[in-house]
Amino acid sequence: MKNKRAVLYSPRLSELRRKRRNIFFLKTVFFILIFAFFIGGLAFVSKIRKLNINDIVVTGNKIVDSEAIKEVAQADLSGEYLWLFPKTNLVLYPKTKIQNDLYARFGRLKDISLGLNGRIIQITVSERTGLYTWCGSAPGAEKSQIEKCNFVDENGYIFDEAPYFSGDVYFKLYGEPFKNNYPVFNDLINFKKNLEMMGIKPVALYVKEDANAVIFLSATSSKAPEIIFKTDTDFAKMLENLQTALTTEPLQTDFKKKYTSLEYIDLRFGNKVYYKFK
Repeated sequence: MKNKRAVLYSPRLSELRRKRRNIFFLKTVFFILIFAFFIGGLAFVSKIRKLNINDIVVTGNKIVDSEAIKEVAQADLSGEYLWLFPKTNLVLYPKTKIQNDLYARFGRLKDISLGLNGRIIQITVSERTGLYTWCGSAPGAEKSQIEKCNFVDENGYIFDEAPYFSGDVYFKLYGEPFKNNYPVFNDLINFKKNLEMMGIKPVALYVKEDANAVIFLSATSSKAPEIIFKTDTDFAKMLENLQTALTTEPLQTDFKKKYTSLEYIDLRFGNKVYYKFK
């Protein structure tokens, strides 16, 4: 046992272990230096002028300012990755981040695509068209102030604030459900369009949280006539019932001659249509 310990802890073995540790250390330092030179070389190459973006061009926009779009892109292109690689590098530029930041900044932008043309970033956009306006949770919520509205596109997407319009320039939407990409938006708009084809002029729609809804019709008095209905219904059947009622006496004549005194038409009760004049 004594001889075995003497062998394990002999000066020769200790020296051999020391040399192995030194060799391992030197190899580690060598590989670190090689890796550092490699990364440094890549960083140097990535900064070569011809391999970096030098301009941004924006096309397709009509309302959103080109310079504002460029500012967002330029902010995302500033700086470096790991303090080594420029974000303007043609291979490394943050394409997805620029797109996401543009969507977040400009609600009017519908589609955004980025591509490279030489050293130029080509940003191509399309914009949403405001066909309607969303004017809050309920009509008349801010009587002491000018009504604030946002544009709404053909898919029910609410975006930029709309300027103040007097009169019924845009069909107005009210109600919290519209803020959540309302699933029956298209049914409601088709209902509105069908009313127009029937000679009725709707000017606003209010959808409540309990699925009850009101369409306000054009009026010369302060109180607009209303069409009351439910959104969780068969819209085609509801239109059929309304069409039948409007072509049946006495409502047919009353609707034409006494329209200004109409208070409401209620379509919430199946085949039965209720109405009231003052």
